[in-house]
Amino acid sequence: MSGASVYVRLANCGMRPWASAPALDRLLMHASAPATSTDWRRDAFGVIAGAAAVPPVAAAALLAADGGALGPWVCMASPVHLVAGMSNVTLDPGGVLTLDDGEAAALATDFNRVFADAGVQLVVGRAAVLLCVFDRVLRVSTHEPADVVGRDVFECQPLGADASPLRRVMSEMELWLFEHAVNRARAARGRAVITGLWLWGGGEALPALPEVQGFTSGTDPLFAAYGNAAELPGSAALGAGVLVCDVPPGAATWGEIEQRWLTPLSLALGSGALERLTVSVQQRLVHVERGSTWRFWRRPKPWWQSLGLTGDES
Repeated sequence: MSGASVYVRLANCGMRPWASAPALDRLLMHASAPATSTDWRRDAFGVIAGAAAVPPVAAAALLAADGGALGPWVCMASPVHLVAGMSNVTLDPGGVLTLDDGEAAALATDFNRVFADAGVQLVVGRAAVLLCVFDRVLRVSTHEPADVVGRDVFECQPLGADASPLRRVMSEMELWLFEHAVNRARAARGRAVITGLWLWGGGEALPALPEVQGFTSGTDPLFAAYGNAAELPGSAALGAGVLVCDVPPGAATWGEIEQRWLTPLSLALGSGALERLTVSVQQRLVHVERGSTWRFWRRPKPWWQSLGLTGDES
C-alpha cells in the first residue's frame, strides 16, 4: 500500500548493559541519522490520526475501560518503587512496576473505601493499569514515570495552579500503601513492593476517542485504547500502525517481537508494501525508508548506536 507507515516505540532501555538484538541491528543499519523527539506519543499518533490532536493518555484509557466518564478529570496512577538515598529519592530503571488483575482490583477497592469522601477514586483500566479520577478539573503538568528514571523525584513533582491537591493525594497514597496487604503479598513472593502511585498523563474526560486509521499493538495506555493487534496485518492491508514494544531489546521474550513484528516489517520495506518505518526510544528517533536497502555498503552495528544512544542516556 503506497504511503504506508509504521511507528515502533521501543521500551525503556535505561538499564545497562544494553542487550543484543540482531534483527533490530540489521533493520536499523539502513536508518537515517538519529533525531531528537520530545513527544513520542504525538509523533506516533500522527501516523494513524494525521493532524488530529492527541488525547490525554489517561482520558483515552478511561474511555476504553469504562465507556463513559466517571468524573471530569483523570490521570494515570502508575505503581512505582522509589529508593531513598542519603539526600534524595530516586526511581530506578526497574522501579516502574506492573500489577496483575487481582492486585489492581484489590488496590482500587480498598482505596475507594479508605478515601470515599476525598473527591477521588481509583479505576482499573485495560492491562491492569490504575486510573485516578477526580471530581473536578485540575490544571497541572506532570512527568511520565519513564522520564523520571534515575532522577530525584522531588524535581519531577506535579506543577501548576492545581498541583497541591495532586501532590497531597500522592503523599497520602504513600502512607496508605505502607504495609498494605497487597504489598505484604508481593514481598512474600519476592516482588518489589509498591511505595507509591505516580500520577501523570492527566486530562479532561473524553466523550469519544479521535478516529484513527491503522492498527495499534502493545499495552501503552493511549494506544491500547484503540486495540492490541497480535501480529502485523497482511501486506495488502498494511496501512499505518503503531507498535509499542512492552519489553526492551534483548529481553527474554524479545525474540518473539523480532519474529512476529520486526522481520515482517523488514520484508514489507523490501517489497514496497511499507513506505516508512519509524523507530524511537527515549528521546531518539530514526526513519527507515522504502528503498534504503540499496545502501549495500552499510554494515550492522548495535541498535543503540544506530539510535544515537552512545552518551550518558539512562
